[in-house]
Amino acid sequence: MQTTPFHLAFPIRDIEETRSFYGDLLRCSIGRSTDKWIDFNFFGHQLSAHVKPEELANAKTNEVDGHAVPVRHFGAILEWEQWHELAERLKSRGINFIIEPYIRFKGEVGEQATMFFLDPSGNALEFKSFKDPSQIFAS
Repeated sequence: MQTTPFHLAFPIRDIEETRSFYGDLLRCSIGRSTDKWIDFNFFGHQLSAHVKPEELANAKTNEVDGHAVPVRHFGAILEWEQWHELAERLKSRGINFIIEPYIRFKGEVGEQATMFFLDPSGNALEFKSFKDPSQIFAS
């Protein structure tokens, strides 16, 4: 299955802290930018972060597999090893996880590695991986 890139625009409070977080920590290359917005190559997808602090709000949560998952979140599905490398990099940099890296639905259909954390503006991110990629859309 070939995936076409998606585009997501979202609010942030500060360009430089966002540049550092997505560019340095998550290793997303930087595209066009001004003093009001910045584009990132987010694992093959286009993110546009716009300075608009009044649009930021804490996400409500839903219970999933015994965890309070932020309803409003975005992220990427990574290859198994890539997910584990990112989890270790985040741990070594002292990221405060909303949900620590773990294996969700272990032994069930859709088993996946997942983790949740916030960017500097409070936007919730989830990164996940499927040991068996054919399970991504399994029901």
